[in-house]
Amino acid sequence: MMKAARIQTPRRPVKKPSNNLKDPVGVYCRVRPLTTEDTECCVEHISNTTIQLHPPDGIKVNRNGEFKEMQCSFKEVFGAFTTQKELFNVVARPLVEDLIHGKNGLLFTYGVTGSGKTHTMTGSPGDGGLLPRCLDMIFCSIGPFQAKRYVFKPDDKNAMEVQGDVDALLERQKRDAQISIIPKILSSRHRMDPEFADMITVPEHCKAEGVDEDSVYSLFVSYIEIYNNYLYDLLEEMPPDPIKPKWNSNSTPVRNVEFIPPQSKILREDSNHNMYVAGCTEVEVKSTEEAFEVFWKGQKKRRIANTTLNRESSRSHSVFIIKLAQAPLDADGDNVLQAKDQTIVSQLSLVDLAGSERTNRTKAEGSRLREAGNINQSLMTLRTCIEVLRENQMYGTNKMVPYRDSKLTHLFKNYFDGEGKVRMIVCINPKADDYEETLLVMRFAEMTQEVEVARPVDKPICGLTPGRRYRNQAFKEELTRKLELRGGPINGEDPSIAEALLQGFVPLPSVEITDANDEQTLPHLIECLEQRNKIRHQATEEMKKTVNTIKGILHDWSSKFTAKENYIQDQQEQLLEKDRFIIGQKTETERLEKKIKTLEYKIEILQKTANIYEEDKRTLQQELDERDQKLHRELSDKRRLEQRMHGVMTDTKMKWEKECERRVQAKQLEMQNKLWVKDEKLKQLKAIVAEARPERPEKPERPPREKEKKVHVRSASPPSVPNAPPVRLLHRRSRSAGGERWVDHKPVGSVETDTVLQPHIPNAITVAVPNEKALAKCDKYILTHQELASDGEIETKLIKGEVYKTRGGGQAVQFTDIEKLKQEPPTSTRKRRSSQSAPPQQEETTESEWTDVETRCSVAVEMRAGSNLGPGYQHHAQPKRRKP
Repeated sequence: MMKAARIQTPRRPVKKPSNNLKDPVGVYCRVRPLTTEDTECCVEHISNTTIQLHPPDGIKVNRNGEFKEMQCSFKEVFGAFTTQKELFNVVARPLVEDLIHGKNGLLFTYGVTGSGKTHTMTGSPGDGGLLPRCLDMIFCSIGPFQAKRYVFKPDDKNAMEVQGDVDALLERQKRDAQISIIPKILSSRHRMDPEFADMITVPEHCKAEGVDEDSVYSLFVSYIEIYNNYLYDLLEEMPPDPIKPKWNSNSTPVRNVEFIPPQSKILREDSNHNMYVAGCTEVEVKSTEEAFEVFWKGQKKRRIANTTLNRESSRSHSVFIIKLAQAPLDADGDNVLQAKDQTIVSQLSLVDLAGSERTNRTKAEGSRLREAGNINQSLMTLRTCIEVLRENQMYGTNKMVPYRDSKLTHLFKNYFDGEGKVRMIVCINPKADDYEETLLVMRFAEMTQEVEVARPVDKPICGLTPGRRYRNQAFKEELTRKLELRGGPINGEDPSIAEALLQGFVPLPSVEITDANDEQTLPHLIECLEQRNKIRHQATEEMKKTVNTIKGILHDWSSKFTAKENYIQDQQEQLLEKDRFIIGQKTETERLEKKIKTLEYKIEILQKTANIYEEDKRTLQQELDERDQKLHRELSDKRRLEQRMHGVMTDTKMKWEKECERRVQAKQLEMQNKLWVKDEKLKQLKAIVAEARPERPEKPERPPREKEKKVHVRSASPPSVPNAPPVRLLHRRSRSAGGERWVDHKPVGSVETDTVLQPHIPNAITVAVPNEKALAKCDKYILTHQELASDGEIETKLIKGEVYKTRGGGQAVQFTDIEKLKQEPPTSTRKRRSSQSAPPQQEETTESEWTDVETRCSVAVEMRAGSNLGPGYQHHAQPKRRKP
């Protein structure tokens, strides 16, 4: 058989506010002044609503190492020299005025450990904080209208009951007989605790406007703390523990002063769906001194500890609740109206949050580490709730806000649902060590400003005639005056009306009858009674006249008050219209201020962009100027080089012209000598022929044929000599080789060629890879480059250049010439002499007697500079003569 499904009791619907007006959470910022030990500041106060965070040295925000500054805007920023009075007038005073007018409020301080939250809330000797100033303003406003003690009584369900005068008197007598939780405060100031006597001395007493004078008020305070996500009552008095006796020096037991540790409290929901701490002690106070003494007594029980960051660091969240109960007077203006629906209870919660901290900085261990973890967890839950509220309002989602994840958020969830105003004071320490924590606090504060809270609904007021209290007081004063005119008070006291009438009556005579024939006693008694009756009728008539007169006066006063009420209503309507107009103007002003901030932000971005562009422009202009200067220098160097090369070329041309003239002259002289020798030989030969030949008849000689003519050419190579030593490899000087030093760059893997003539460069430093050291010692540079030609032979190129020193201290090479060397196989074998038996007298041989190899090996081809590997070359050997 299946079990029936468990039916859950439906939850009561949450009451929604009737109006749709919403206000953003007011977030204010207060900057703590730097101490003498802190030299570096990371916070700059720019304006009344903006601060800027500067990353300190050693902290990199971005991965690329660039520093990024951050600006944060608040409703108002209070600098390091802001007084407690200025902070109170802006932040807390509107909340106190709303409290007196029946509206709730929440004010909490948030920040890093050691940023001044407790100082802002409590104050210091001689300069009270927000809490004592709030109490002083409340009592200055409701002082003349306070109810007697115990007229209002908490019902332990977050509501108030109104008792009559007799019940309140009995309650006072009962409480006076017991030990009160709060010691009685005498009127003398010397009995006040000197620890906080200076904190509550507020020279400027401010009052709230528009206090209802026809109501009576009573103030209740309670003080709780949230420690490790548990609620504790700091005003709860624990009974002594009888199990642990305590002994004095005389070994006698004394009264135990050790108490049982307090028990944690639970949260409950009242009939109006508001959260409250069940069983929390609520103390009725009648003065600022008494209220602050209650607070100070609970403050001594609050958990604080000495950490690395703060000598007295709060280890819990403290909540000081000020609850104001008010009820109207009855129609006569004499007694308190005991209707429960007319009793209004409003409360102001002042929350001092514990500071967020990092364990790597506080070096917390054990219980301190657990406390820090619970503090950070509750603050993280508060941040999560704010994020979900912001997302629901901005994007129209309906996510569940996790209020129940922490006691802190669960206790104050009604404020975010529209049960009162919410204000937050962000306290920051501008020293560089707290930069990262301050950055997180700023981000949370900016997000909180975007959350909107519904305005609380104005609670209805009773329909009784206003001004009842003062009319009742005027009636009593007038009655007292009339009685004083009739005879004045007796012994300084006001006689009653019955006593005044009895004093005006004629005393009764003796009514004792001793004789039956007595005829005087009864007539005399009848006469006295008639006189008394006459006096009574006169007193009645006079009383009626007085009553009619008083009624007329009251009627006149009532008409005057009605006219004044009508006038006041008209003025209120006009004020409401003006308020609406002011609200509209404020809304328009806020919109324009937001627009101005947006435009200022855009202008700032454009200004920064323009500055960046200007910087880039200056940089590019500087680079352009440097390149222009470099180009001018290069052009100047080029002109100087051209002039130098032109001079060198002119000198070389003149040198070679002289050399050519000298060689031509030498050649001419040599040829003349040879012709002279030949002529002499020819003459001698003719003489010999003429002597040896017999005499014959002379015949005409036939001219020799061209083919028979033999041109004797001096060979460039000497004739081969038998048994000669092997030919050594010859080296030729490069045309560019001079007295300069060369860097001979031969890459690894260069192939050695077996040609007879090899390029030889004196004073050369041979390297496989050029380096700065070698280039610094030399003036010239040559690179040996080998590649495979199209015919399969190795072709060697000698690439030459000059070494220049650069302005930066280095070296640069400018190539000016290319020489090409090519190795080719022989096309034919060496030609020997045609006949070994030729006569040795023949000294001159023909061109065909020598091989092409020998001829070609004596020739080196060098490419000219600027020829682009053209066909131009120059022979270093004697040119050949063609055959006839």
